[in-house]
Amino acid sequence: MNKRRVVVTGIGAVSPVGNDAETAWTNILAGKSGVGPLTRLNKEEYPAKVAAEIKDFNIEEYVEKKDARKMDRFTHYAIAASMMAVKDAKLEITEENAPRVGVWIGSGIGGMETFETQYETFLNRGYKRVSPFFVPMMIPDMAAGQVSILLGARGVNSCTVTACATGTNSIGDAFKVIQRGDADVMVTGGAEAPISKMAVAGFCANTALSTNPDPETASRPFDINRDGFVIGEGAGIIILEDLEHAIKRGATIYAEIVGYGSTGDAYHITAPAPGGEGGARAMKMAINDAGLAPEDIQYINAHGTSTPYNDKYETMAVKEVFGDHAYKLAMSSTKSMTGHLLGAAGGVEAIFTIQAIRDGIMPPTINIETPDPECDLDYVANEARKAEIKAAMSNSLGFGGHNATIVFKKYE
Repeated sequence: MNKRRVVVTGIGAVSPVGNDAETAWTNILAGKSGVGPLTRLNKEEYPAKVAAEIKDFNIEEYVEKKDARKMDRFTHYAIAASMMAVKDAKLEITEENAPRVGVWIGSGIGGMETFETQYETFLNRGYKRVSPFFVPMMIPDMAAGQVSILLGARGVNSCTVTACATGTNSIGDAFKVIQRGDADVMVTGGAEAPISKMAVAGFCANTALSTNPDPETASRPFDINRDGFVIGEGAGIIILEDLEHAIKRGATIYAEIVGYGSTGDAYHITAPAPGGEGGARAMKMAINDAGLAPEDIQYINAHGTSTPYNDKYETMAVKEVFGDHAYKLAMSSTKSMTGHLLGAAGGVEAIFTIQAIRDGIMPPTINIETPDPECDLDYVANEARKAEIKAAMSNSLGFGGHNATIVFKKYE
């Protein structure tokens, strides 16, 4: 079977560093962080005092208020990012092409905020006062469902739920849909709104979140003083398209997606496998799928959560995959500025990887003050760096032992 070539023709983002993809990218390159004091909740009730919250976002710019009230916040973010991506791609969805346009948007935990508020209503006022929209607001697939409805996209419609690997798995799965000929266009990525009472409580309880109260230094991937991730929110959506379809309609092409790897650790519900063994296999799989050699990769957007184990094991995995070339390539964690967007992380980080290829510049990892001796690769510390990037990868690793890697190339 001839595999169809797949390209990126549109990008859209709602993130802690900007409510559109280009603003976010400008701030990332400037090393501007979106981490600040936790304001959505009473921070005195939690050991984690900071978060990467979305600011100045108005869903009514995208849907009417009466419709927005029937959706959870994570769906709001997905809709906004998807509509921006479709507009950026200059994609017109018609009766004729709608069955060949699909949506694959994942979410790690879906409508947690809706679950909490409706449960409080149930406890205080009984089942009759629970919203009839409770279930369709809460379930993680509703971002994909609502985007499909609003766009009129009637092709493949799916939702991946693989914790923090969700966004990358979604993009990889959508890539394969087009590659095998089941769709011409896919709207894909991840969305998450986890800054809620129970989500923050749960991550605090399992000691995953940083307890550093200083927003300027709380998210510090690969630094020896890192102590956990900073919770974030948002959505990152890209438009994937069959190359011939894109050329035929005169689309602008950002990059080509060429490889996808997905593996399981089969080890532990939250901890990564020792040495990043599962992540290493995902990277190898993606490189092989792309038809590339390890030496062809110049840049990696790391999962880089700022947790003790992840950063160490991801570094070890990169060394396992790339050998001596690990010390010649560059990798950075944009989570140092965005915080960790959980299921949306892979979507937003795919966009940053694509923009890095497009603009020939590697985004920095900020807040590296005291490098961890066990994290001894080139993390583009503290300042962006110009460099031609012909091929780059983005890694995402999730609770449950999910590992996902996608590879992008400069389009030629």
